[in-house]
Amino acid sequence: MSQAAPSSSNPHRHARTRAAIPLLDPMLYQPHAQRPVRSKMRELDKDTLIMPHRHAWAQLAISTGGVIRVSLPDATYLVPPHRAVWVPPGVEHAVTLVETARLYTLYFLPEACGGGVQARWMNDAIWQQCRVLEASALLRALVVEMDTRSDQAEPLTPDLLERETHLSALLCGEIRRAPVIELGVRLPQDKRLKHLCEAVIDDPTRHETLEQWALDTGASLRTVARLFRSELGCTFTQWRQQVVLAKAVALAARRLPIAQIAAELGYTPSAFNALVRRTVGMSATSFLGQQKGAATTL
Repeated sequence: MSQAAPSSSNPHRHARTRAAIPLLDPMLYQPHAQRPVRSKMRELDKDTLIMPHRHAWAQLAISTGGVIRVSLPDATYLVPPHRAVWVPPGVEHAVTLVETARLYTLYFLPEACGGGVQARWMNDAIWQQCRVLEASALLRALVVEMDTRSDQAEPLTPDLLERETHLSALLCGEIRRAPVIELGVRLPQDKRLKHLCEAVIDDPTRHETLEQWALDTGASLRTVARLFRSELGCTFTQWRQQVVLAKAVALAARRLPIAQIAAELGYTPSAFNALVRRTVGMSATSFLGQQKGAATTL
C-alpha cells in the first residue's frame, strides 16, 4: 500500500477536547433597515466549538490566520483564511476553530446593499445554499473595516453610519463577484455513517481501511459500504479523497511544503501526488500552488 501508516507513538493523538463557547447574542448584532449589514469579531483558540445554531438572516464567516470548519447537517466545509463561507438564512450550522484565529461574522438582510435588482440578489437560488467563496484582497479589507460593536455600544454617528453604508455596498458587490470554491464534503443522514464520516474528517489517518473504520460504528463492513453508496452516491475511497483534498487546501494556506502536507495526511509524496492528479487532473504542486498563491491573511 502506498499510503503511509499513521504513527501510533502518541496514544492520545486522536483525543480531541473542544471548548464549547456560548454565542455572542446575535440579537445584539441584528441587521435592520438602517444597518442592513452587521459585523462581529472574536479571538478564538484552536479547537473552540461554536455550538449549532441558526439565524433569520444570511451570514458570511471569514477568519484571519487560521482554518475554520463550518458544519451543517448534510455537509462540512474546511475554510482557509483567504476564503469565506456563505450560510443562507435559517440553515443550522456550527463552527470549529481548526487553528487559533480571529473570526469575523457578518450578517445580511435580504434587502441589503441597495434597491432594485441589487436588493434581490440574495433571493437567487444559488445564494440559498452554503458556498465557499474566494475572498479577494478588497473583500478581506472591507471585512476588517466594518464596525464590530454590538447594539450595547453607543449608536453610530451619522458620519460612521454613512461610512458603514458605503462599505456594506462594496462588500455585497465583492461577494456577488467572488468565485465559488468546491471545498465542501457531504455528510450522510444515517447516524452510524455520520459518526464515521466526522471521525474521518477529524483525522483521516486514524485507520487505513474501511473495515477498520467500520469497527468503530458497530456496523458490518458490508453495511457501511452500502450506506456510502446509498447516502453519498460514492465509495468510501472516493469520499475520503474529497476529505484529503479539503484538508490539503487548508494546509496549503499555511504555506507548508508539499512533502509536509502529504505526511500530515498520511501519504508519501508520490502517493499524494498520484491521488491529487487522479482527482483534479493536475499535479499536487500545481493544484496546491494555486492555493498558496491566494493564501494571504487579512
